[in-house]
Amino acid sequence: MTLELHDKIALVTGASSGIGRATAIRLANAGARVMLVGRREKPLAAIASYIGNEVGEAASDVAPNVAFIHADITIENDAAHIVAETVNRFGKLDILVNAAGSISTGSIRDTSLAAWDELMNVNVRAVFHLMKLATPHLERTHGNIVNVSSVTGLRSFPGVLAYCVSKAAVDQLTRCAALELASAGVRVNAVNPGVVKTNLHREGGMAENDYQEFLARSATTHPLGRTGTAEEVAELIYFLTSSQAAWITGVTYSIDGGRAQTCAR
Repeated sequence: MTLELHDKIALVTGASSGIGRATAIRLANAGARVMLVGRREKPLAAIASYIGNEVGEAASDVAPNVAFIHADITIENDAAHIVAETVNRFGKLDILVNAAGSISTGSIRDTSLAAWDELMNVNVRAVFHLMKLATPHLERTHGNIVNVSSVTGLRSFPGVLAYCVSKAAVDQLTRCAALELASAGVRVNAVNPGVVKTNLHREGGMAENDYQEFLARSATTHPLGRTGTAEEVAELIYFLTSSQAAWITGVTYSIDGGRAQTCAR
């Protein structure tokens, strides 16, 4: 095990499941102390216990190596508390991973303003706000940010209009912030996964039968012939947070089995 992130402090949103969960475990495995953030308290407590008991002994000789905050990143006071509590508990902040997000279906014809606003609040506004709050602390540590975007930020797909727009906004936010923070030694990157087996689509309202059909079809639309795993995305996020990526900033990094290289079909 390489403890590349020994003595680093990482804040991971959306840490109760999916890519956020896998990322928290991967960063802890690399020696980081991790603050987990999510809206579901029981899964957060479970993953914190797992990291503390299973990962902690191997990865870190500093206790505690994990904590969690049950919060809603779209609430301004919650977001401020998340960053402040992370710094208060661990003394600093080196890494921010914005993995929390949501998806919903809808076209230009039937997406309501309420649905649009809800998705933008989670996927864009909250990400911007946490980046803004974290920036002074990351400037002190020459830290970095990784935003979890999507292949839909790079390519257009019908029926998920607001989601596509939100992820394109995250990509541009990433690039602009990377230029603005480069002089302070803060790197900002994003990862753009294709279809990954998580609870994202189920939580977005997709029925189980439809989801299974979606996964089966997705295996044919990704050139490598399968969907991805949260752990594969977490491995890329880990790389981007590490010193191995010290000369990488402003990148929106595809990890999608080749999906972004294909035309609509």
